[in-house]
Amino acid sequence: MQFLFKIYQRLTWLSIDVVLGAMAGMLFFERALRVELAWQEYILLGMAVWCIYTADHLMDARKLVADHAEDRHHFHLIYQKPLLAILGVVGCVGLFWAIKFFGFSKELFFGAGLGLVIMGILFVVRKLAAKKVRLKELSSAIFYVIGISWLPWYEAPTIDYTWTAFGLTILYMGLAYLNLIMLSSLDKESDTESGFSSIATLIPQEKLNPRIHQLAIGLILIALIGLLLVNSLYRIFPSLLLFMLLLHYVSFFKSGSSPEQIRMRMEVAFLIPAILLLL
Repeated sequence: MQFLFKIYQRLTWLSIDVVLGAMAGMLFFERALRVELAWQEYILLGMAVWCIYTADHLMDARKLVADHAEDRHHFHLIYQKPLLAILGVVGCVGLFWAIKFFGFSKELFFGAGLGLVIMGILFVVRKLAAKKVRLKELSSAIFYVIGISWLPWYEAPTIDYTWTAFGLTILYMGLAYLNLIMLSSLDKESDTESGFSSIATLIPQEKLNPRIHQLAIGLILIALIGLLLVNSLYRIFPSLLLFMLLLHYVSFFKSGSSPEQIRMRMEVAFLIPAILLLL
C-alpha cells in the first residue's frame, strides 16, 4: 500500500492528477452542453494544463533552497533542468498539433490567448503585494473552469445556453475555489517556511477555517437545490458536483487523516465526472 501511495505521490508532483481531473471536467461540460468533442481536444487540453502547472511549480521552485523546500517544490527544484526540457518539448508539440488540428481558426487563437492570459495572471499575482495575493486562489479557480469548459461552450448551439448550464459552470468554479483554499490551509506551514504567500498565510487559521466551512456548506446547499430544481435530464450533473463537494467536506473536516491523504482525496474528487463515460 505504501508503494502505491508513493507512486501516486510522484504522479501528483508531476501534476498528472490535475491533468486527468481537467480532462474529466471537460467531459462534464461536454455532456452538460450536449456536444461531441474529439479525443485530440482532450489530449491538447491535458498538454496545456500540464505545461501551465509545471511552469508554475518551476517558478515556485526557483525561489527555494533545497533545505527549505516542501516535497513537491523540492522535486521541481532537483529536476528543474529535465522538467524544463520536457516542458519545452510538450509545449512545442502541443502548439504544432493544435495548429494542425484546428488550423488558424478562432479556436486556436482563443485557446492560445487564454493560455497566455493564465500565465500572465500567474506572473502578475507573484508580483502583487502580499495583501493582494489572496486573488491567486479566486483567479486560479475562475480560469481553471474557463479553461476546461470553453471548448464545450464554444461548440454548443445557442439553444443550450441555459441558466442550468451557467449555474453548473458557476458552481464548478465555487468547487475549484473551495479546493484551492482548502489546499492553501493544508499547506500553510510549508508555505510560510518557504516564503510563499497564499490566502492561508494572510488570514489567521482561526478565521479562515470557519470561512471554508461556511463556503463548503453554502455550495453543498446550492448543489442540493439545483438537484431538486433542474430538469430530470440534467440531474446527474448537480449530483456529481454534490458528491465532489461532499468528498471535499468529509476529507477536510471529518477524516482526521494526514494532510497528504486529505490532498489525495480532494484531487481524486475531480476525477468523479469520468463516471459519465459509463452512462
